[in-house]
Amino acid sequence: MYEGAIQDLIDELGRLPGIGPKSAQRLAFHVLSADPTDIKRLAASLTRVKELVRFCTTCFNVAEADLCRICRDPRRVDDLLCVVEEPKDVVAIERTNEFRGRYHILGGAINPLEGIGPDNLRIRELMIRLGAGTVKELIIATDPNTEGEATATYLALLVKPMGITVSRLASGLPVGGDLEYADEITLGRAFEGRRTV
Repeated sequence: MYEGAIQDLIDELGRLPGIGPKSAQRLAFHVLSADPTDIKRLAASLTRVKELVRFCTTCFNVAEADLCRICRDPRRVDDLLCVVEEPKDVVAIERTNEFRGRYHILGGAINPLEGIGPDNLRIRELMIRLGAGTVKELIIATDPNTEGEATATYLALLVKPMGITVSRLASGLPVGGDLEYADEITLGRAFEGRRTV
């Protein structure tokens, strides 16, 4: 549609996840009209993130050193390990201020349709960590969708023979939600996870 540098920018922005052609065009024209200092700061941030950020050698969270801040924190308990799909899931759990254990990031979920099997995830590394004998409970906090459920089931079957307690995050009705709008699966999970009051 456009030519030269502006079309190249639109094309590159359009390759980002969640950015469609219209959003890419809007972002490109924002960049074009933005202050040059702001654009230099953005370019420097993009360059720095690629140069400095890597994955933690223990849990595979994002870090700027060999270990992430959570793995370096001596106040964390070592016998509780929470398995998540992506680093963004760690941020969501940390916002609750409820979890004081350690994490393990798989790097995705089992998805045969996309060609992602157990060997494509960091399950081998998880089993090595669990084999050390420190972890007493494994909390599986994968997404409550088909892929997350398949991953949770696979992990539970793999870990249970090790004598480690395996738990799954509860799922069900959101606070402020209406029963009439809940799908059958969500409502069913809410019944399964009910507790006495």
